[in-house]
Amino acid sequence: MKMKFYKKRVVLLIALFFAVQSYGQTDGLGTWNVLTGKLTFNKKLFTMAEMQVRSQHMYSDFTYYEYKAGIGYNFPKSLSAMLAMGHYMTYDPMAPGNFKGNVLNNEFRIWEQFVLENNINRVKIEHRYRIEQRFTSTGYKNRFRYRLNTIVPLNHVKVQPKTWFLSVFDEVFINNESPFLEQNRIFFGAGYELNKNLTFLGGYINRFDNSGGTNQTWKNYFQINAILSFDEFKSGREKMPSVLD
Repeated sequence: MKMKFYKKRVVLLIALFFAVQSYGQTDGLGTWNVLTGKLTFNKKLFTMAEMQVRSQHMYSDFTYYEYKAGIGYNFPKSLSAMLAMGHYMTYDPMAPGNFKGNVLNNEFRIWEQFVLENNINRVKIEHRYRIEQRFTSTGYKNRFRYRLNTIVPLNHVKVQPKTWFLSVFDEVFINNESPFLEQNRIFFGAGYELNKNLTFLGGYINRFDNSGGTNQTWKNYFQINAILSFDEFKSGREKMPSVLD
């Protein structure tokens, strides 16, 4: 029954992905570049940091960057929590050049999250719940996020060195004031764990943005992630390659 339930979810995500293509897309395929690092201290404590930049076209016209870091705690079994903060800069996407034009948002953000993981055979499922406190250029805001992430190893049962895997996720962003549905992100991609310290994940992401209220936009990106992980074996948990974003 559980397998049928998750298969239905995946089918719905795919249907939603193709449905949004019928609406207006912003011009060009952008790039979404992420570098993530994770250091595990022991069975319970770990820390993560991440940097990223985004462009409106293929490695040109960069309009966004962020950096953030947090400390996490593994509870027994499959639950973990994290407290983190970061800095986020958004420039006018219509201005040509890299980080040109007006700054649309200069944001400092604090957030708390809980992650619940479970397996259905070799399919790895991650439920991520996040609460954000956002200090933006237009004032203080709260936001809530939920991400359903799946990882499917192909040539091994678990993600380990020399493993190819597929990755699909959907993430919803909800505000506590209008517009309530601010964003939705759908990702389809594949990854490869080169060794115990380095994993690559690339794919296609579609981002729906309703932050402007009446100006709803969809933007397609080519996303590439490099994930560095050190001493993750100390957690005693099965590895789940995942970015912090």
